[in-house]
Order: sequence, then structure tokens, then C-alpha cells
Amino acid sequence: MRTDEHASATTTSPELAPPPALPSPRVETWRPPVLDLDETELERARRSLERRDRLRRRGLLSALATAAKIGIVLFITYGLVFNFSVVRGSSMSPGIHDGDRILVDHLSYLFRDVKRGDIVVLQYPLDPSLDYIKRVIGLPGDVVRVDGEGVFVNGDRLDEPYILEADPRSHLLQTVAPDSYFVMGDNRRHSSDSREFGQVPRQNLVGVVNVRVWPLARAGLLD
Repeated sequence: MRTDEHASATTTSPELAPPPALPSPRVETWRPPVLDLDETELERARRSLERRDRLRRRGLLSALATAAKIGIVLFITYGLVFNFSVVRGSSMSPGIHDGDRILVDHLSYLFRDVKRGDIVVLQYPLDPSLDYIKRVIGLPGDVVRVDGEGVFVNGDRLDEPYILEADPRSHLLQTVAPDSYFVMGDNRRHSSDSREFGQVPRQNLVGVVNVRVWPLARAGLLD
């Protein structure tokens, strides 16, 4: 077989095949799985939920009952330890005024001694049904001297920033008896106190006063 060297060789380009078809996208909606529960299981679940609710309600009621009991105990304790009193009269002015509401602490003197300068509520020695409010000046064994210049305890003059002025009419010298106290009102010119009704036995002290609660404008600790 002879090949013609001058003959032109022709080649046919192969046709491009079309791209394969892509599958159409599918969108599926998610649904929660369906539990295949029979009636017995459903009833068991319902009873479990009811039991849980009952326990929750029972716990809440128990907590409320406990809180109520604690509240009652605290209220009773508060009433035994403290009480509010209304001051009548001006014997403790200028620090305490007529109509002031004060908080009387009945507990402190169970744990500490009476101190000079304490403001106390006491049973009036001549009529224990009456309560007075005064300031402790002399302790058991103290020598108290009162004159127009002021108050002296064991020879030393008391620093009394809580009074406006001394009472020039007062003159006395006495020793405070054991388990007794010498008390005076801060309003020295207008106060019925140990200068008049004598020393106060320890058992007559009702409590100590540290706080004024009313009026709000002057509420706070007392000096």
C-alpha cells in the first residue's frame, strides 16, 4: 500500500459530550420523632407529672409554714426585748422632746452593767405603775454633789454637753447606796428626779434607751 506524501491529512475533532445532569435538590421538613406510647405509658407519665406537682406544692406550703413560725418567734422575741414608748413631758429636753418615740432595750442590762450617762426608763420609786425617763448620774458607791455650778461625782465635775444650764436652786451631797442609782433629767430646772424622789433601786430600771425612732427628722442614736 502506497502513501501519498503530498496528500493533506485531515482529522475530525470529536464532539464534546454534555455535562451529566445534577440531581434536583430536595428540601425535607424536620419533624420531631413520634413516640409510640401505649395508653399505659401515657397514664404513667401523667401520674408522674401530677406527683411532681403535688410534691412541689407541698414543699412550697412547708416553706411558707416554716417562715410563718420563724416570723412569729421573732415577733414575740422582739416584743420581749424591745418596745416603743412615747415620751411625755420635757424633763429630758433639749435632747428628747415631748411626744418623741423611743426604743426601749430590755435586754442589754442582762449582759452589761449600768453606765454613767445611760438614758434609762425606770419605774417611779413612789409609784411603780409610772415609767420615767432619766439619765444615770451616780453609780453605787459614788459621792454625788449638786450645786449651782453643776454636778460633781467623786470630786470631779461632770462634762454634760446634753444640758442647757444647771439648776442654781439645787444643793445636795450624798453617797449612792449599793445596788442603787442617782438619776437626773437633762432639763435640770424642770425635772422630777433623784433630787426629789431619791435614789433608784436596780430592779426599778426597765431598760436602756439608745434610739429615737420618731419624728423622722430627728430619728437616730441618742447621746
